[in-house]
Amino acid sequence: MNTRKRKTPPQTPSAADYLIASRQCELMNLQYFLQMGKLVQTISNLVHGLQRERGASNVFLGSGGEKFAQERKAMVADSEQLATLFYQALSEVHGELTGHTVSSHLLNHIAAALHGLEALQSLREQVHNQALTAAEATDAYCSLIHNLITVVFEAADTVADPSIAGLLVAMVHLMNGKEYCGQERAAGSAGFSSGAFDSALTQRMMHLVEAQERCFDVFFGFADDESKGLWQALRAHEREQEIERFRQLGCSVGRYKTLDPELADSWFSLMTERMDALKEVEDAVEGSFHARCVERFAEARNSLAHQETLIASLDGQEQGPKPVLVLCETAGESGTSQAGETWSSEGVSQQFGRSIFDLVQEQSRRLQQMQDELQSAKEALEDRKTQEKAVLLLMESRGIDNDQAHRVLRKLAMDQGRKLPEVARALVSMADLLK
Repeated sequence: MNTRKRKTPPQTPSAADYLIASRQCELMNLQYFLQMGKLVQTISNLVHGLQRERGASNVFLGSGGEKFAQERKAMVADSEQLATLFYQALSEVHGELTGHTVSSHLLNHIAAALHGLEALQSLREQVHNQALTAAEATDAYCSLIHNLITVVFEAADTVADPSIAGLLVAMVHLMNGKEYCGQERAAGSAGFSSGAFDSALTQRMMHLVEAQERCFDVFFGFADDESKGLWQALRAHEREQEIERFRQLGCSVGRYKTLDPELADSWFSLMTERMDALKEVEDAVEGSFHARCVERFAEARNSLAHQETLIASLDGQEQGPKPVLVLCETAGESGTSQAGETWSSEGVSQQFGRSIFDLVQEQSRRLQQMQDELQSAKEALEDRKTQEKAVLLLMESRGIDNDQAHRVLRKLAMDQGRKLPEVARALVSMADLLK
């Protein structure tokens, strides 16, 4: 007698199983961004700390070590503490990042950011020993900051919820605009300290101002109301008029007339105040992002529980063996098929089959609506990617630097009467011809 237990055949998954799985997938994505929110916050704080450290290092190097020695030391200590918090937040989300399919681009930029942080101690020693110029130090800090901001950018590209994606798009463009502001602070400090702005420095200042405005325009289009209010208050502050006066003074005097080098301190102070004010707006966006993640996670969890209860209730009304749902079109009164209106399901009661189908249709409509709303945020991210690709192509094909490539791209857009993203897409599409 054969006493071996017979294997139970695997149960065929039902439409209800995959409907629940769809909700669970959405919930997991929201839970992931709840964890990512802390990492984004630590990146924001670390970037601001590094920007302050970069500014102090520039003054220190530009003055031959006579200014900002103690301030720089304090800012280095602050940055180290902020880096520790970043590492802690990254450790907490490490399993989610590496154990699931997220984004190879995101992981690559995290690797680049970590590599830059590992080299930071060497950079600081060179600054302390005055072994490099202010411009060289600025470039090194800019590279690290760019990699950190790009982590937030790539994270935004993986969001499935449109309201969360929009806030991350707002935040990453605000961070980019603030970084351009920091670079303008460094460029202006160099010009005022030397007493003159040559043509190249003037062009760089103009490029940085334009780049800021483009970033801030995108930010404002996706920001929440509170952050918009803070932004409008920042722009209305009298400091903005004073900064504009300094810009006009530096860029209009020319290289043959000298400026008072003491203006450098006033310029640095004004731009530092502006960056601190921008950080307050950034913190408001981050707060809204976190609150929205919590809100959407709670909503999704409640929706999942409600759907599970509803499906269990519908299933409990069935008699006999568990049905297998088969959705097929039936002919209407005219004899023609009416998709989405009349359905029959062999082996399934009309009430259960119709109810499950209603849930599937409702879920599909909701996901499609989310996808439509998500599209504008994705387009903003894609525009930025495309412009960066176009700039790199111009740099490689013409042998020019980043600022010059941006100027060429802007001139092409102006000459053709087209928007920057359109021109960038056209250039990228002709990449093989440019090489």
